[in-house]
Amino acid sequence: MSAPTGKQLSGTAVVTGAGSGIGAAAALALAGQGWQVIVAGRRAEALEQVAADGASLPGELCAVPTDVTDEAAVIALFERAVAAYGRVDLLFNNAGMFAPAREPDEIPLAEWNAVLAVNLTGAFLCAREAFRVMRSQRPQGGRIINNGSISAHVPRVRSTAYTVTKHAITGLTKSTSLDGRPYDIACGQIDIGNAATPLTQQWDAGTPQPDGSLRVEPKMDVGDVARAVVYMAGLPLAANVLSMTVMATAMPYVGRG
Repeated sequence: MSAPTGKQLSGTAVVTGAGSGIGAAAALALAGQGWQVIVAGRRAEALEQVAADGASLPGELCAVPTDVTDEAAVIALFERAVAAYGRVDLLFNNAGMFAPAREPDEIPLAEWNAVLAVNLTGAFLCAREAFRVMRSQRPQGGRIINNGSISAHVPRVRSTAYTVTKHAITGLTKSTSLDGRPYDIACGQIDIGNAATPLTQQWDAGTPQPDGSLRVEPKMDVGDVARAVVYMAGLPLAANVLSMTVMATAMPYVGRG
């Protein structure tokens, strides 16, 4: 078993779901700290825009269109990162999707499978390939940050598929953290509540509450999430944030709101 180096990590990062929202903000924040960032996602035009937005930053942003549910595409993504920069030091496993709010008995199997494919299988495939690269590269090691959600702890109403996947991400995080110890691979999870992104715009008119009412919930700037990711990413490999919750302060999460 190799001992953690204690050296602050920087270098090459892969960010999935990087075409907008949390992924784009995190990719730009990392590039602002000098990281070389592979931005991955399904929408090539959006990725290119993120890369263009960061053109003046100290780091470099390289767009690689990728469907995280496609095993061959994920393998190719990490091969591209190694070919371009020689190694992978960080994966921000961020790609994810919501589904329409439904009662549990109204969820179509195709919709269930689609949510699991992106949020869980896609996260696993990216973590697997990052682990493979980090274990084999020299110097050995790296960091994986999984994007969970406050739904990894407390569900929203009528969100069975999404909630199940986010609970499962916690298991992926803990297993990867444990299995990564011999190889200097740290793995942690960031659980985010109510960041203002295109995905959360659907709740601008009100979010369904357990009592059946709608409530407009406070949101936080997505840049606050990006700063948290940068903090986790910049730790030495001898230290790890296993679990971090970052949320809008006044959202109805702690207690009864």
